[in-house]
Amino acid sequence: MSIGVLSMTRLPAVAATAEDLNKDAAHTLQTLYKLNKTAELLSKKSKGILVFPKIVKAGLVFGGSYGEGVLMQSGHITEYYNSVSASWGWQAGAETYAYVVFLMSDQAVQYLTKSQGWEFGVGPNVVVVNEGVAKNLSTSTIKDDAYAFITDQQGLMGSLSFEGTKISRIKR
Repeated sequence: MSIGVLSMTRLPAVAATAEDLNKDAAHTLQTLYKLNKTAELLSKKSKGILVFPKIVKAGLVFGGSYGEGVLMQSGHITEYYNSVSASWGWQAGAETYAYVVFLMSDQAVQYLTKSQGWEFGVGPNVVVVNEGVAKNLSTSTIKDDAYAFITDQQGLMGSLSFEGTKISRIKR
């Protein structure tokens, strides 16, 4: 059953065209900036911004997620990427969400563009920003390579599992 769920996750997360993906990414960023002023602050200091407007995640013991996004540098889209994850453990459900990763150093951008795919936990240090982190973040406290925001969560997913995520360049 979970294999069937996984095979269905790829289709809804794929944007119809590069134009659709560009538009969805811009909308995701604008929505995030309205909801979280810290994100807007980070955007002004970042060297690149990865925007994944829709990730689809599903699982029942075995799970996975898929979504496509863009890399923006100096306000322009420079590359397209996908985000793929696999997980195993206690989990059940399905959800969609968006996530945005602010790359704060030239080294983080170079790692992304030159590697065969960026695996979270390997390479640049990523901090997931929640309300507590956001309250303590300012231009003088930015120290890490990347800051990730998860937004627009819909659906229900219960999980206590091991998960790995990989971001890879794609052609659009």
